[in-house]
Amino acid sequence: MAELLHVDALGAEGAYRTRRRTDLTGVSGEKIGEISLVSPLYVRRTIAAMRAARVPSAADRITMLDEAADLYLTGTVGGLDPDRYAHLVSIASGVPLPVVRGSMAGVADSLRALRHTSGLAMPTGAVADWDDPRTENGSAVWTRKGDVFAVHASGNTPGVHGLWPEALALGYKVAVRPSNREPFTAFRLISALRRAGFGDDVVALLPCDYVTADVIIAEADYSMVYGGQDVVEKYAANPRVLPQGPGRSKVLVTKDVDWRDKVDLIADAVSHLGGTACVCTTSVLVEGDPAPLAEALAARLSRIPSLAAEDPSAVLTVQPREQAAKVDEYLHRVAEGTRAWLGGDTVVDELPGGGAVLRPAVHEVRTSGASQLNVELPFPCVWVGPWAPEDGIAPLKGSLVVTAMTEDRRLIGELLREPSITNVYLGDTPTTLMLPGVPHDGYLGEFLMRTKAVIR
Repeated sequence: MAELLHVDALGAEGAYRTRRRTDLTGVSGEKIGEISLVSPLYVRRTIAAMRAARVPSAADRITMLDEAADLYLTGTVGGLDPDRYAHLVSIASGVPLPVVRGSMAGVADSLRALRHTSGLAMPTGAVADWDDPRTENGSAVWTRKGDVFAVHASGNTPGVHGLWPEALALGYKVAVRPSNREPFTAFRLISALRRAGFGDDVVALLPCDYVTADVIIAEADYSMVYGGQDVVEKYAANPRVLPQGPGRSKVLVTKDVDWRDKVDLIADAVSHLGGTACVCTTSVLVEGDPAPLAEALAARLSRIPSLAAEDPSAVLTVQPREQAAKVDEYLHRVAEGTRAWLGGDTVVDELPGGGAVLRPAVHEVRTSGASQLNVELPFPCVWVGPWAPEDGIAPLKGSLVVTAMTEDRRLIGELLREPSITNVYLGDTPTTLMLPGVPHDGYLGEFLMRTKAVIR
């Protein structure tokens, strides 16, 4: 980059450049900027100011979200036009440039859709306002459970920022702790929201270290936290925190469906979004011999070229060489005892300009109970294994998405009844499909809102 960029905190009194800052680097190791790190005291003061802030009307919030969508997608925000912003995200995070651009459009679409989708979680017996005529004789009213919602965002793709603005639509004040690897999306989106009319004390950006991050959660009423299995376990007993952990999304193909017609669909679901998202397919179970399907997937995925993340044709994720080597080492450790159809030697492909592409991996496991079927890695890595009707749905438990390619209605019913399976897609619907209004991990409103009886 020609000049270093500074990502400032965005607190209740505007932008704040702290004395304590940390470097922002690209995947090739070059310094591209600095990010301010706020203190616990700054967090407490900011969230206290947010609690006292006036909440805009519901109609105004929707209008401002629409305007922010346009600013985020097409405007010059924080000195960055859309092209420079997308390029910056790509070289900082290693996310392929086409994925960044697609995620940008997805975030904007999510914001625009909130005028229709933000109320979908509201029970049919409830009303949105206390002065609705139905409260004269008694009715449930849809109300917030708190005032301040905190988000610990990841840097996987810009798409993770398409979910939390629903809290603004519902009338919450929102404090975001961005990824210190890719803070540009959070900064751009929050800056756009402020330019659209949301007050500095309504939506805030609070970059910080891990210790201060815990303070944000302690001060907020409710929080959403992205991370690995360790994050899920850390907050499992805290009802005020909604963890967004590994997806372990899976595909099941039963014998009444010809898997040969599904290879491209499955391969695309493995590699979509660079293989980094929780909805990417990480395991495929097939009734019968899994080897032919594994071989076909390996052949399809092996054709994806290794390109720099900022290349307009890039598909695969790029990481710093040291980080890519660690991922490769871990893969070899957990894959012990499996048959490697792709990536058995190494998944690291170093780029001349710095950084390394994480190439796809396909491994065949011996049984439907293999532990590898629940291993999720941050690149296109898929485990393929056998399934039989007597295995039931046990191998599919603990999945964010299960795509069931089957005509077995009884099996579909069992998948829907299983509490640990969040979403069930049927037929040719890839695990990666995300649509505005269709819940990702339930509706966010289910977590943030409640009904309260009102009788006038």
